[in-house]
Amino acid sequence: MCVAGPLRDHGNAISSEGIIVLYRSGGRVDVVSQLRGAPIFVMDNPSLESLPDCAIVADLYADLDPEWERFLAEAAISGRPVYHYKQVWEAETGKVQIEHMSENGFGALVPSFAYQKMKRAIDVVLSVLALPFIIPLMAICAAAIRWDSKGPIFFRQRRMGFRGVEFNVLKLRTMTESHVGDDRDLSITRNDDKRITRVGAVLRRTRVDELPQIFNIMRGEMSWIGPRPEAVSLSQWYEGEIPFYRYRHIVRPGITGWAQVNQGHVADLDEVNEKLQYDFYYIKNLSYWLDLLILIRTIRVVSSGLFCEFTPRFQ
Repeated sequence: MCVAGPLRDHGNAISSEGIIVLYRSGGRVDVVSQLRGAPIFVMDNPSLESLPDCAIVADLYADLDPEWERFLAEAAISGRPVYHYKQVWEAETGKVQIEHMSENGFGALVPSFAYQKMKRAIDVVLSVLALPFIIPLMAICAAAIRWDSKGPIFFRQRRMGFRGVEFNVLKLRTMTESHVGDDRDLSITRNDDKRITRVGAVLRRTRVDELPQIFNIMRGEMSWIGPRPEAVSLSQWYEGEIPFYRYRHIVRPGITGWAQVNQGHVADLDEVNEKLQYDFYYIKNLSYWLDLLILIRTIRVVSSGLFCEFTPRFQ
């Protein structure tokens, strides 16, 4: 197959004027044909003649015929980039396929300790700098919550955190009912959930309800950026239904994350499976460039929420 289009990698070095995708029956490169980034056609002849200047993608673990193996070797020698099909799929989708741990290509299963230590230091510094601005904003939100509905201002819930250690996450209350996180059904929030208050809807849309988690960050339980922590009941359920779910606890959970800026809110098991692919992509590619990209997209989401909330609506 041949793809005439750019190969994105959300900030990584993978790039080319186009992609040549080698299709071999019995291999798994055909999953790349499901991508919608560019038109695709079958490549039948293992020859570099008349091929455009672009990268070649193949299932490098498949049992290829000798002529195709020679073709790939010649392509590499000629200076053309040759990628395993999973690199292309992950680069285009921002996900990591979840099948068997040995097939996920994580390399070392523990992300870079050096970057995690640096990230923790940045979290603390940013929290200290942001605290004088966040406290007055939380005070305004607290007054609005108290005026809008009865109940506490803050919402505490048991969540599954870093290395599988449970902790109490702190949020501004956005619903009329609250629970500690031990009821799976109550832990799932629907888009049209009747428990959400008027002020709560605004806080959730603009993500302002997450601001008290700055204290979770300062205690070392969370990070500004990382996979969102799930209620303990939901996490235990997911662990029983989805292989390798627990691996997402290898990094600190965050206020915002790669899954949130790409997928948004999820409720059913299929959506959770897709969310986990985004989480694994983040863990596999944990780096400053990916955190920066998530930060930029988060600002865009928050800004769009504020714009929608304060734009006049005409009947």
